[in-house]
Amino acid sequence: MTQYPKQRGAPRYLVADRLGVRAGATLEVHLLDLSLTGARLEHQDPLRLGSVYSFEFPPTLGSLVLPVRVVRSTLVGSEERAEGDSHVRYQSGLLFVNLTPDQRVALAAVLVRHTSMSDLEDRQQTS
Repeated sequence: MTQYPKQRGAPRYLVADRLGVRAGATLEVHLLDLSLTGARLEHQDPLRLGSVYSFEFPPTLGSLVLPVRVVRSTLVGSEERAEGDSHVRYQSGLLFVNLTPDQRVALAAVLVRHTSMSDLEDRQQTS
């Protein structure tokens, strides 16, 4: 993961390879960035502002399930598919809510582990 400038309460890290995660029971999303306070993701269906969901990380990020509140959801474009149909794309900002101390520690560990891995990958690419 690559850190980019702090815009909110905690630094956010870009997530390489658009990891798939689940928000709620049926919505498939792509995780774009992650911080100790929230996440940004991309998906095909709008999310209602203020709604609370269970955010399920993939096993590669630690299999955490954390409660989140939607703080923004914006239509960002559409894409044509090979089959000829098009799909809209939304990006949403999520805020982690009511995390237990154990959940905070697990989330911090995910960020440390993947930041360290990303730093190593960045060094290998520049060598």
